[in-house]
Amino acid sequence: QVQLVESGGGLVQPGGSLSLSCAASVSSGSIDDMGWYRQAPGKQRELVATITGGGKPSYADSAKGRLTISRDNDKYTVNTVYLQMNSLRPEDTAAYYCNVIYYSRSWSRDEYWGQGTQVTVSS
Repeated sequence: QVQLVESGGGLVQPGGSLSLSCAASVSSGSIDDMGWYRQAPGKQRELVATITGGGKPSYADSAKGRLTISRDNDKYTVNTVYLQMNSLRPEDTAAYYCNVIYYSRSWSRDEYWGQGTQVTVSS
């Protein structure tokens, strides 16, 4: 019922910038919170940032001041969430996953994950 398409990521030098996007399309129901998580090799998946349906962002301490989450709800059936990453550090290297909270017309809640996109910060 929800299809996610992630894009962005890649290799960047320390101090550089990257932008990620995730388009969530639905045939019915609605998208609520959207967010980004990341998982580095050998580590657990961790929260990076989330944004409510009304556009209120929330950040992990490691992301504050450097990463910015935003979303575009202009299209009724497609919600897109973005992650602008500045002043990147080697410790930001990870696979980044889009996360979406979905409610069906009967208000059944479900959670969806993107396929992941790799971000590598290295000189």
